[in-house]
Amino acid sequence: MFDTVRNNAKIMMGVLVVLIIPSFVLVGIEGYTRFNEQGAAVAEVDGSEISRLEWDAAHQREVERIRAQMPTLDPKLLDSSDARTATLERMVNDRVVSVAAQNLRLFTSDARLARELQQDPTIASLRGADGRLDMERYRQLVAAQGLTPDQFEANVRADLSNRQVLTGLQASAMASRSQTDVALNAFYQRREVQLQLFKATDFAAQVAVTDEALRKYHETHAERFRSVENADIEYVVLDIAAIENTIQLPEAELRTYYEQNLQQLASQEQRRASHVLINAPKDAPADERQKAREKAQSLLDGLRKNPGSFAAVAREHSQDPGSASRGGDLDFFARGAMVKPFEDAAFKLDKGQISDLVETEFGFHIIQLTDVKTPKAESFEAMRPRLQAELRRQQAQRKVAELAETFANTVYEQPDSLQPAAEKLGLKVQRANGITRQPAPGASGALANARLLQALFAEDAIRKGRNTEAVEVAPSTLVSARILTHRPSAVRPLNEVREEVRAQFVRDESTRLATAQGAKNLAAWQAAPAQATLGAALVVSREQPQAVPAAALNAALRADPAKLPAWLGVELPGQGYAVVRVNKVLPREPQTPEQLRESRAQFANLWGQAETQAYLQALRNRYDAKVLPSASARREPDAEK
Repeated sequence: MFDTVRNNAKIMMGVLVVLIIPSFVLVGIEGYTRFNEQGAAVAEVDGSEISRLEWDAAHQREVERIRAQMPTLDPKLLDSSDARTATLERMVNDRVVSVAAQNLRLFTSDARLARELQQDPTIASLRGADGRLDMERYRQLVAAQGLTPDQFEANVRADLSNRQVLTGLQASAMASRSQTDVALNAFYQRREVQLQLFKATDFAAQVAVTDEALRKYHETHAERFRSVENADIEYVVLDIAAIENTIQLPEAELRTYYEQNLQQLASQEQRRASHVLINAPKDAPADERQKAREKAQSLLDGLRKNPGSFAAVAREHSQDPGSASRGGDLDFFARGAMVKPFEDAAFKLDKGQISDLVETEFGFHIIQLTDVKTPKAESFEAMRPRLQAELRRQQAQRKVAELAETFANTVYEQPDSLQPAAEKLGLKVQRANGITRQPAPGASGALANARLLQALFAEDAIRKGRNTEAVEVAPSTLVSARILTHRPSAVRPLNEVREEVRAQFVRDESTRLATAQGAKNLAAWQAAPAQATLGAALVVSREQPQAVPAAALNAALRADPAKLPAWLGVELPGQGYAVVRVNKVLPREPQTPEQLRESRAQFANLWGQAETQAYLQALRNRYDAKVLPSASARREPDAEK
């Protein structure tokens, strides 16, 4: 074969040209263009680039994190230009801090990493009764983040190193008493104001609504009436629940499982024991451990002679604070609840028997078995529903793992329909309408998974109606979907949104009329203050706004104290206009010593944050961190359609 190719090199090159060039022309240019766009740099730190692909992936993770915390949040807010820019700025800052940590030789030791992982409540929940970490659940936890345990721990180590760059600065920042008092006096300052509101709703009746006015408004503000891109889809779910419905359980198999289950129940007997503990950690010096052993042996010798004194000895000598006051009683426990040496000894004893010395990582134990509780076995018929459910679940779990590859291959190899995969695996093709690129507020299940939606609205899936790849949306749950009907984002016609157009037109016009009337009155009152018709005087502050609109309050608090009384006109978008007169400045209200301490502590924290941000900006300058112009050239989803 290789000789043939070598001897006919020119012919083979011609064949390759014929095969490859058309493919490149028809498919490759678009693919390479898209690849180049995704790989284009959007930011740079110390000569290292951040690509658009990295940015998109980071923003997607951020969206998923926020939606998990606030499922009712409008998805549009999360994919806005401002939200994406904020993600990129955080990426630049993180990269700057990482570079600074490396240059400052800030590293994290194994001991510090271990301590951090031990303090993580999520990881702590994976520990069993014996204190051991369930490694299988730990691997599943980090796999859900797309990481291996080594990668996860490397990320934690890097994060701990990076924290050292800024944490110390913020913690050590100090604001002087004079700085604090000047800032707090300004923040808590009160002002006496009078205002008159010109509400847009009061001018709505004056708005002339005509067909021509609505048509022009619809044309001028077309983007306000743009529909959200959406699609009607079908999808197939391979999960335990779907497979359970296909599993038939023969009676013989169910009875065999019942007998095995009875044996398991029998092994789950519970034992009640008391113990005397003499502390001796494994890392204690040898002489200390020997002394602890001798003391425990002495107590054991005494208990052998007088077993009835066990509770009294435990109260007086046991160094287990949790059980000593109860005479050493540990209540009932099953296997797996205690460290292994203790458990093995306790389950070998007869009721009332006292053990030999038992050495564990905590020290030396003397155990007395006080009771045994053996579970009562239920009949086969009583346990039938539970056995069926459990056996189906176990078999479905195994079967899902076996069928996952078949499912993935079938939806890929027959991309124009989900029916072959459904028929082959006994699944149901489901339908859903009006699905959008972002999960709907409050959505759950497969169609709330961001990765599935991203695959579903990929260009190839939209244009050709192909199946998505098999996406793992949850442990042991694969989903593939395809678009049946795609509706791109478009400006809705006036006849469809007429009422919306009318409402917004009236609101905008009434706001304009209110603003014009308010500005007219302001000019007149400035010329003749005695003619002003303002409301009663109010004392306002940042803490007590007195129902004054935020924009009006901010304007009043910014007015120059040297030029009072001051007349202000403040536009209230969508609401109208406010005329504000600032009469005088009042000192801050007195605070109790406790309130004053709290205020100063809050200001010191804000001062530390400000210094941290200033230092971060200095680091950005040092490492030439910048967002590139290409970051603003974001491709819109429908730009090519």
